[in-house]
Amino acid sequence: MGREAELAQVSICALGGTIAMEAASDRDGVVPTLTAESLVRGIPTLGSVARISTATLSNLPGASLTPADVLRAVDWARAEVERGSAGAVITQGTDTLEETSFLASLVWDRPAPLVFTGAMRSPAQLSADGPANIVASTRVAAADVTRGSGVTVVLNDEIHEARHVQKAHSTALQAFTSPTVGPLGRVVEQQVRLHRPAATTPTLPRPSGEAYVPLLETHLDDRGETLRAVRDAGADGVVIAAFGVGHVSARLADEVEETVRSGVPVVVSTRTHTGGTLRSTYGFDGSEIDLARRGAVLSGSLDPRKSRILLWTLVAGDVAADEVVGRFESIADPA
Repeated sequence: MGREAELAQVSICALGGTIAMEAASDRDGVVPTLTAESLVRGIPTLGSVARISTATLSNLPGASLTPADVLRAVDWARAEVERGSAGAVITQGTDTLEETSFLASLVWDRPAPLVFTGAMRSPAQLSADGPANIVASTRVAAADVTRGSGVTVVLNDEIHEARHVQKAHSTALQAFTSPTVGPLGRVVEQQVRLHRPAATTPTLPRPSGEAYVPLLETHLDDRGETLRAVRDAGADGVVIAAFGVGHVSARLADEVEETVRSGVPVVVSTRTHTGGTLRSTYGFDGSEIDLARRGAVLSGSLDPRKSRILLWTLVAGDVAADEVVGRFESIADPA
């Protein structure tokens, strides 16, 4: 009884995903069915890590989650922390984990840790990784050393900052990486060890609206038809995954300029995995200098998927188009 009283309270919320999947009788393959309570019940050792409370907000594959699902989970986590939890853990599908965690990080305004986790193998597979990931995430959520670290992603005993983490492999257990900066820390011998302080990110107001913000990847002989089509379809903002350090064809650059003139903000990132965009090296039509002159926002080190989440959060939060550049650049650090 005394030992239990010493343990921190950690709240665990389930949204679905591979970590909660079992075989279904009416279809092939596994589908999300397990609740947070079921996940916790299957890990007897978790009770020696923290006092646990659970909630199940959805049971969806990661690919079907929406911003509204994520914001509802953040609201839940904030309420749990205000009720006394040291931190919160959200379990979900890994397909969208790098995007959902970053969205949460943009609006999470508490010092308590908010941890996202999932699994690469379902409970139906041998050596399922879900239980270990939940235990490691609970340790991170309960640790004093992670207070003030914002939103993190914990899988395979690695701790990643939400703004840097990427899913770099479709099936491997070590699927998640943080290019250039590396993991924030690790869980080693049941202890949470951070390699460096977490970067601080300004928080944004919780968006209450909706926005259509597509992500387009450029390609050889891109003539701008797709950008024109989404602009005509009513896009509220557009992110372009450009070549190299932020380059597009001259014809696409013309469409970027037309899109910005129409009042639709355009963010240019890079389709490469690391390196980010430049600002002042190349000067040809469609270069980073030219695109900035035409009114596009260069994303710096923020990758295309996270650039889209940030732009969506700004636009859905009713930030005016002429204010997007400054607000975006205050959060997306330069490469």
